Amino acid sequence: MTGSDHFLWWRGHRADLPRDARWTEIGREAFQEKERRIIGRHHLPGPVPDWAEDLFRVARAAFIADKYVRRTGVRDRWTRRIRLAVPVTEHERWQSAAVRTHLTALLQILTGDLWNVDFRPLTGHQVEEAMIFPDDPRASEVALFSGGLDSLSWAATRSRADDPRPLLLVMFREIGLLRLQQRVYNAVERLDGPRPVILLPMSQTPAGDGSGLRLETSSRTRGLLYAAGAVRAATAHGVVTVHIPENGQLALNPPLTPARSAACSTRSVHPWTLGCLNALVTAVGDAGSAVRVVNPWAQLTKGEVCRAGRDAGLTPSDLESTLSCGKPPARRSGGPPLANCGVCFPCLVRRSGLLHANGTDGTQYEALPWADDLPFDRGTDWRALQRWLLGRYTLTDVLTDTPLPPDTDPAAAFDLVRRGREELARLLQIAGAAEAADAA
Repeated sequence: MTGSDHFLWWRGHRADLPRDARWTEIGREAFQEKERRIIGRHHLPGPVPDWAEDLFRVARAAFIADKYVRRTGVRDRWTRRIRLAVPVTEHERWQSAAVRTHLTALLQILTGDLWNVDFRPLTGHQVEEAMIFPDDPRASEVALFSGGLDSLSWAATRSRADDPRPLLLVMFREIGLLRLQQRVYNAVERLDGPRPVILLPMSQTPAGDGSGLRLETSSRTRGLLYAAGAVRAATAHGVVTVHIPENGQLALNPPLTPARSAACSTRSVHPWTLGCLNALVTAVGDAGSAVRVVNPWAQLTKGEVCRAGRDAGLTPSDLESTLSCGKPPARRSGGPPLANCGVCFPCLVRRSGLLHANGTDGTQYEALPWADDLPFDRGTDWRALQRWLLGRYTLTDVLTDTPLPPDTDPAAAFDLVRRGREELARLLQIAGAAEAADAA
């Protein structure tokens, strides 16, 4: 049982508002006041094609719908039925069966919800367009930059490339973590590589919906918003590839328990997700000039990515200053102002990766996952990881969660997970040593 439909309308022109009291209108005001000024007015060297503006508009609408419709309001407390209407410029393209199929598949695999997305002609550009600065340099490469280990290592690696044209890093700002993100970006600047680096800050912070209630916390469409924003910037620079750096271990994100299968765990950079996204971009984009989204770290574990960062000149301190937490301060209540909680699954993978690359991890975490005084509910991921590592993991397990694209080698994916498990197993050794020391 999934509960009743939730109807939302992304603002285009008020004359187009559906005549149905069940619809909720959402628009530019859905983002926080301080953030709106950088939603659309970006420093770009060239125009953005209509299809890329539409993709960004659709991604923003889906993100806000995802935040406004709480999972706690449906019977199984997860699966929602969301009907969304979005005004688009390239209306005929978005009406095609191929575009609808790819978008619905993408949203469903990301969120686990049932989506019905309608499109209407955008009559009058109500969304601010980019500010064009034709004299600005055009980048030859575009990558997302979150302030995490993986994006920092990729930025450091590519800043050393022998290319006189800039590397563009697209950063979605995290309210409450802006200083951390800036500090991580400064680590790339300090490398003083031969290649210029440009930072493009963007916004993704939603405002409340007027109910006074906390917005939905799962945010499975966040990755789509990030990717669409980077694609939009790439088109203005004439770049045909967008890099989303995520270690292959967490991109596959094998479920630790059956309850975490499919969209119950984040799949924003899973190979199948990227395949659906690229199919959508191909279907809606201009023939011969559509952008492709790729994960450059798809074949590496967290530890291997950390080593690549070290090889690019980053110090252990640079790597430790990053954000890896699945529930950083901006998205969790209470607790001290530490960026990484230390007990969620992304933090556990981070710990293992830094240990693999540096032999130690000097990150200041909020808590130890194996501490005796850790509240029971905060040790859920650690207990699940212990059981997963002590159990068998086979090629069948790789194939029975989220499907792999036809061009993905299942044996290579299995070997990647195997190497990741070996890195994570070191945490069991550390926990065992700590327990023995306490008993002595």
